[in-house]
Amino acid sequence: MNRAFAIGMTVLLAAALAGCGAGGGGEQAAAVSDGPTAPRFEVDPLWPKPLPNHWLLGTVIGVDVDANDNVWIIHRGGSLEAKELYATWDPPASECCYAAPPILQFNSEGDLLGHWGGPGEGYDWPASNHGIDVDHKGNIWIGGNGRGQSRAAAALPHDESAMGRGQVHDSMVLKFSQSGQFLMQIGKPFTGTGSNDPGNFKLPAKTLVDPQTNELYVADGYGNRRVIVLDADTGEYKRHWGAYGNEPDDTQLGAYNPSDPPAQQFRTPVHAITLADDGLLYVCDRTNDRIQVFKTDGTYVDEVFVAKNTLGDGSTFDVALSRDPEQKYLYVADGANMKIHVLNRKTLEVLTTFGDGGRQPGQFYAVHSVATDSQGNLYTTETYRGQRVQKFIYKGEAPVAEKNQGTVWPSD
Repeated sequence: MNRAFAIGMTVLLAAALAGCGAGGGGEQAAAVSDGPTAPRFEVDPLWPKPLPNHWLLGTVIGVDVDANDNVWIIHRGGSLEAKELYATWDPPASECCYAAPPILQFNSEGDLLGHWGGPGEGYDWPASNHGIDVDHKGNIWIGGNGRGQSRAAAALPHDESAMGRGQVHDSMVLKFSQSGQFLMQIGKPFTGTGSNDPGNFKLPAKTLVDPQTNELYVADGYGNRRVIVLDADTGEYKRHWGAYGNEPDDTQLGAYNPSDPPAQQFRTPVHAITLADDGLLYVCDRTNDRIQVFKTDGTYVDEVFVAKNTLGDGSTFDVALSRDPEQKYLYVADGANMKIHVLNRKTLEVLTTFGDGGRQPGQFYAVHSVATDSQGNLYTTETYRGQRVQKFIYKGEAPVAEKNQGTVWPSD
């Protein structure tokens, strides 16, 4: 009797433990599935295809994707080293290489479709081009953060603490057709007078056009400390604002200290800008390590600090939206920490990051710009000696397993 009872109890206990184990596992699985999800990516190590004509990219300073999922980049050929340009010597020192034209267009497979850019008739090409935007009409917009007129000036490192002082060459934005036909210039070199000047910029970093209103928004920029809005067809001034919707103030703020209260003005550079379908505008205040959120009339909504202890040239280089109908996620290019942060757009919580410092595919040296295509794929560019564009293939959403994913290498 006692033996039979003991055996029975053992069987019941084992079943109970199995049930608890199954229940516990189910609860754990539910906890994972109920936790945050985020998009997953894998780098495409063979994108884009090799450039023709012994062409090289310099610092790649902007990327955008048009309505046909063609990828547009802008780079600085003047940043290439002398030995990278042996073929341009007189006489040529070797058969390689040459700087590629400033603006290049690729299809989603990585084929080069078009190329153009540089000084031309009727407009002032930036001393140091910066940022590229393809608007809803297919027009191409660029800015610039150059202080001089020579190509050599474009290769010099920029001192963000001194950007707002004195006159600068790049006080304009330019508008072109996709074939490179010049359409419009807003502003003139050396004419910007500060963050409350309605007619000129001062080292404008990035642009976008609202397809609903045809208004041009400019992150202005490396010299000024504002967002400014104009008519995209006429260049007519509409409005501008600084941090928290305040009137911008060009007083030098000194070095960023993460322990200080949040700065009530943008630091230079006001580096990037993107607009969601629901009318929320996201502005990268780069060396303050933050993104501020506004309504399109300049009303302040919210802010988030990203990698708040980052010093140097800051953490919030660029921001892009996911392509799901709700635009649930923000992708933040963090050049100093060399990674992409994935944020929940509603809560502004950082869900996960990927990338690491390095020269291999999926790694970064100073990731500068980020954009998405209609399939959810993500494109990044790198400044300084990074000098490239990369494609990250969208692999769907999944529960967040790691806060820091490192290099997202292909799994098959």
